[in-house]
Amino acid sequence: MPQDPIRPTDAEAITLAKSLIQNANYGALAFLDPETRTPTVTRVAIGTTPDGVPLTLISDLSAHTKALRADSNCGLLLGEPNSKGDPLTHPRISVQAVASFVDRSSPEHEALRGHYLSTHPKSKLYIDFADFSFVTFKINSAALNGGFGKAYHLTAADLS
Repeated sequence: MPQDPIRPTDAEAITLAKSLIQNANYGALAFLDPETRTPTVTRVAIGTTPDGVPLTLISDLSAHTKALRADSNCGLLLGEPNSKGDPLTHPRISVQAVASFVDRSSPEHEALRGHYLSTHPKSKLYIDFADFSFVTFKINSAALNGGFGKAYHLTAADLS
């Protein structure tokens, strides 16, 4: 019988996974098109809340906004390869999540605005446009590829 390629989740894997989430500036967002139900992927700016929850700032003009409002289940791929070496040997995490829009009139929005500006200063150009909203991603589970031969399954509890 073949050996399971998924390693037991340990402290090192959890630390790496949290680091990939905390240090991400952008990532790939996967969602289902609400009309065709086909998977679609787009690149979005990524940050985290002060508590470390992944978030993004998106426009109502974006196809992924309409899609996430119709079906909040989504995926994020975080972790960019370095400029040298085989990109498939660099760590990355694939997160299964539920998107939640933050009401622009809420105190949470104002707190996230200040925090996001501190980590994404160029967003000052559009952060206050009426069509932009913060979206947080509640992590359900994740698959960590820590590099060649280092695969792990992580739970929401592992990443909290």
